[in-house]
Amino acid sequence: MHAIRNLKMCEKECLCLYVCPTGATDTETGQIDFTKCIGCGMCVRSCPSKALSLVPDLYPLQQPKAAEICDAVFAQARCRVAAESLCRGAAEAARDPIRKQTAEAMELSFRRQAEDLYREGGYMIPQSPNVRRMLEAMAESDDPAFPKQAAARLLELLQRQGR
Repeated sequence: MHAIRNLKMCEKECLCLYVCPTGATDTETGQIDFTKCIGCGMCVRSCPSKALSLVPDLYPLQQPKAAEICDAVFAQARCRVAAESLCRGAAEAARDPIRKQTAEAMELSFRRQAEDLYREGGYMIPQSPNVRRMLEAMAESDDPAFPKQAAARLLELLQRQGR
């Protein structure tokens, strides 16, 4: 285990910078030196802004999922997609700006939930232009060992789906 810091939450002038028994936390920059961190958690327990947490050094391999589990995950995802569609309609019909904003926020929330569920079920969701750019770079790779055809096929499927 090692400590990590969420810089957006960090107030920088906290006790957590000074309690590390190995000096892994740099008091000038707030950065954590992973070569010194022993994962004792003293900094995490003393951080008033909850900007520090412990993460494992090694994560377990993803376990295969049974078909029944995937079916249940996909059923939940379909419910989120239906809710997203309802919220989209509510946002389009809303006259009050607050109701419109709330419906749009709920629509986005249901979209993210569905994407997470589909990923959990084993699907890659190409929701950003970054995925397309990555696949294009892979399809143009000069490495003979790289499966360029697979990247080209994924791009073709994305175009068919209008993404």
